[in-house]
Amino acid sequence: MPRSRRDFLASSALGMLGVALPVDAAQVPGQSPELPPGAPTAFGTSAPVGATVTATTFKEAEKLAQVEMTPPHLAQAAVNWRMQMAPLHERRTGPRKLVLEPQLTPATVWNPMLPGTTHSKQEVAAGNSFTRSADTHQPLPANEDDIAFAPVTQLSRWIEARQITSVQLTEIYLRRIERFDPKLHCVITLTRDHALEQARRADAEIAAGHYRGPLHGIPWGAKDLLDTANIPPTYGAEP
Repeated sequence: MPRSRRDFLASSALGMLGVALPVDAAQVPGQSPELPPGAPTAFGTSAPVGATVTATTFKEAEKLAQVEMTPPHLAQAAVNWRMQMAPLHERRTGPRKLVLEPQLTPATVWNPMLPGTTHSKQEVAAGNSFTRSADTHQPLPANEDDIAFAPVTQLSRWIEARQITSVQLTEIYLRRIERFDPKLHCVITLTRDHALEQARRADAEIAAGHYRGPLHGIPWGAKDLLDTANIPPTYGAEP
């Protein structure tokens, strides 16, 4: 069995015939004899396109891809790039000769409106309000696990009613992190002091009658790719 495509082409009569006979675009139904760059009839048969590259180009790219190529492979990649890979890139991105104005509307727009419904700007502005979940008046559990797994809608009611403080709730989650994170490894940068400081500030505001809303005093965690003041975003860093 051939060990590679090259061995197959070298040993196969059909492969030799395919190499010997050039592709004639005029014989392909529905296609023009002169195809634009990036529209090959078969892989590797299009006209060379794109910027000229050298072995040094791929040598520098090794630093980003974290791979190593031998000098012969680097030379081969540089020679084949404009004919083998650049056309595929052109097919995906186009020749990039079209200038897009800054005022141009994006090709896709995210719209949460249900299909078939329409609202004017005035209606949207009037309806841009927050509707809080109804208070179920559930008593505060004695078990910390039940508190930890309660939804935010319920946690906010307990904090607003001062059945639990933001500091107490924050300490519950900090204890759970200490307990489970050695096994789960779900926290990279634990900002204990920062969290407790904000919790104390929230409790002071609530005690003074300045309740900001359902998320006031709720502890939360952020994904490690967010750029946050005085907290290193270690997402993507080497171990």
